[in-house]
Amino acid sequence: MSGRPEPLFPLFAGMETLSGVGPKTAQHFDAMGIAAPRDLLLTLPQGGIDRRRRETVLGADFPQTLTVSITVGTHRPARTKGGAYRIDVTDAQTAFQLVFFHARGDYWLKSLPEGCERVVSGKVEVFDGIPQMVHPDHIVPPEQADEIPLFEPVYPLTAGITQKLMYRATRGALDLVPKTDEWIDPTQREKAGWPGFREALQAAHAPQQQSDITHTAPARERLAYDELMAHQITLALARLRDRRRAGRASAGDGRLQALVLAALPYDATGAQTRAIAGINADMAAGSRMNRLLQGDVGSGKTLVAFMALLRAVEAGGQGVLMAPTEILARQHLESLQPLAEDAGVVLEILTGRDKGRERQAKLAALSRGDIHILVGTHAVFQADVAFADLRLAVVDEQHRFGVRQRLELGKKGTAADVLVMTATPIPRSLALAQYGDMDVSVLDEKPPGRKPVKTALISTERTDEVIERLRTAVKDGRQCYWVCPLVDESETTDLADAEARFRMLRATLGEGVVGLVHGQMPSAEKDAGMAAFQSGQTRVLVATTVIEVGVNVPAATIMVIERAEIFGLAQLHQLRGRVGRGAESSTCLLMYKPPLSENGRKRLEVLRETEDGFVIAETDLRMRGAGDVIGTAQSGVPRFRIADLERQAGLMAVAQSDARRLLESDPGLQSPRGQAARMLLWLMRQEEAIGLIHVG
Repeated sequence: MSGRPEPLFPLFAGMETLSGVGPKTAQHFDAMGIAAPRDLLLTLPQGGIDRRRRETVLGADFPQTLTVSITVGTHRPARTKGGAYRIDVTDAQTAFQLVFFHARGDYWLKSLPEGCERVVSGKVEVFDGIPQMVHPDHIVPPEQADEIPLFEPVYPLTAGITQKLMYRATRGALDLVPKTDEWIDPTQREKAGWPGFREALQAAHAPQQQSDITHTAPARERLAYDELMAHQITLALARLRDRRRAGRASAGDGRLQALVLAALPYDATGAQTRAIAGINADMAAGSRMNRLLQGDVGSGKTLVAFMALLRAVEAGGQGVLMAPTEILARQHLESLQPLAEDAGVVLEILTGRDKGRERQAKLAALSRGDIHILVGTHAVFQADVAFADLRLAVVDEQHRFGVRQRLELGKKGTAADVLVMTATPIPRSLALAQYGDMDVSVLDEKPPGRKPVKTALISTERTDEVIERLRTAVKDGRQCYWVCPLVDESETTDLADAEARFRMLRATLGEGVVGLVHGQMPSAEKDAGMAAFQSGQTRVLVATTVIEVGVNVPAATIMVIERAEIFGLAQLHQLRGRVGRGAESSTCLLMYKPPLSENGRKRLEVLRETEDGFVIAETDLRMRGAGDVIGTAQSGVPRFRIADLERQAGLMAVAQSDARRLLESDPGLQSPRGQAARMLLWLMRQEEAIGLIHVG
């Protein structure tokens, strides 16, 4: 399928092809992200004005937009240049005034002569006891009254674009929509009561009442579904392409896995057992695995990932585990080393720190196959790193690695399987939008023995009390994190805050008791700061959010988060997960600067009430929106024009199963519905998906 289908040409032409749009106006549209009539059609009204005719303005609730028939009376020209030009008018029951500023010459005398009849529509307000309609939106003779829409759509605007222009341009664009075959599953469409594509566009741009503008209105819901469906077909095509790529069956006999499970002091949870079985089956299949392992703080993802790495070794190959930072890579090494010994496999680490001879020796051992499992940072991407037989790549903390890096890693081995781990519980709709091409395993149970963390809200005005409690805790041999607020992305202001807090705590608690770690430090200093805290040499660690991901210090039992109200909920949940890892009971203090807004209080109370990361993530999504929850810049979540991921999460799940079903029965999109789906992909600017369609 080489190019865009001909019936769609007019929709993708320049904006100047619409009547009334010149080059200058086209530039203004461009500033709104509207480059073609197709973009205009997906820019729906965001409100509406009721312009149904009334008898009179008498008894109306001012200010209000009203439409009435009037008889024109006396003209009262402005007394000053640019002053108010007033015209007395009467409707069926009362008198009021039309007001115009900057009236030119006798323009109004000619166009609204005394005694003439007109229909006017505009906002009426009371001024000095007299109702006034200032600059009516519509003034027409009675025989043209039908030109005033009964319910007028209100569009989002930018400088240089008026409502009238938007209205006229969208009508022109609607005339260009071709008749298309249906790409939505007929039973799904019937069940939801959705109109066809063309009818949906017409209805969405001509709402009849306020309820037609809500996201549940059938026309709008249908168009949102079309957007989600196109996105999910694209992801499903990518998934299909990955599955077609010859993978390698890595079937193990389970003996190494059994050795480790037998040596564990506890039983794996049901969720862990299910995830391990799913991964084993994926790895044994002939196609490539592309799986996301999603688990809350402390749900035991590392054990599941290690089981997968052992499966690669059982099959005679190697595995690699990649972490976003050196601290985390070393931590993985420490936690996995005893398990590797139980299984009798060779585990090694490779980071940017390895230099010269030592590095050469590791690389040689790796390419001979003497190292079974490698743990590393992005240093494992370098060209001179070669494996004897890489079967599995595990990527920790997905949101720190782009999709491109995921692919780079896969190239290190012939058709290596990929397992991605994330400790950030992602609401289902976002997970589908971001990782819809992957199969997902969720760990939703906590291993036994983890104690709940007591969470309290406390005002920053009580900082002195908090420091006193810390002094006692430190005397009792306990350890504490003190997280400073993330003021802005530059980290310079955060740095000043963190350093000031560090100096203050050091002055209060004593030299050598308090350490400092922040994002601007050179890696070696940061690692040294962490190591001093891990070994118990420092008792209090002042940090910016660099400690958010994965740092493991079982002796730390207190987490203080300053200005908690400016953090995202998911981030606070991650930070809280740094304590409660040992046998002692732990506390998390969320310090906020009063007064807290109603919304701010609600958000922090969710954390006090629950430790379920998925509940927290859903709440965060509802209260802040998709962009903020995952940090739009690196999120990889697409921007939809109509679909709303917070409110239409259910639609995304339906779109995913529908898209996957369609491709299972018609991978080349050759059937009539498949051909219609191709049209949808073009309409929704999913050109890259067209290239993925399997030919033949």
